[in-house]
Amino acid sequence: MFTRFTNIINALQSLDKTYSNSEMVRKILRCLPRSWMPKVAVIKEAKNLNILPLEDLLRSLMTHEQSMQKKDDDEEKEKKKTNEVALKSSTIEDFDDDDDGELALFTRKFKKFLANKKKFGGK
Repeated sequence: MFTRFTNIINALQSLDKTYSNSEMVRKILRCLPRSWMPKVAVIKEAKNLNILPLEDLLRSLMTHEQSMQKKDDDEEKEKKKTNEVALKSSTIEDFDDDDDGELALFTRKFKKFLANKKKFGGK
């Protein structure tokens, strides 16, 4: 974003349109997406935008972006771990269902065996 902004500013300077440092800082803060609004509010409250160098603003925004990316990566890893545990749990339950099914089948066959034995007078 900063590279595109710099290219636009340089093109405007070649057309004799110049902006002060404070105007450029305000323009960058204004164009950030909604998810960045808390950071924008903090910068506006904590720093004097009239004397804030553009490089300091860029450094602050890049640091914030890296911390947001790290947080997203950590949440993704945690979600993946949770999914793996859920998968392992469902796999174990599948084995239990198979064992219950085999036991039920054996019980039915054994009951039939006993019923047939009684029919034919077996002991």
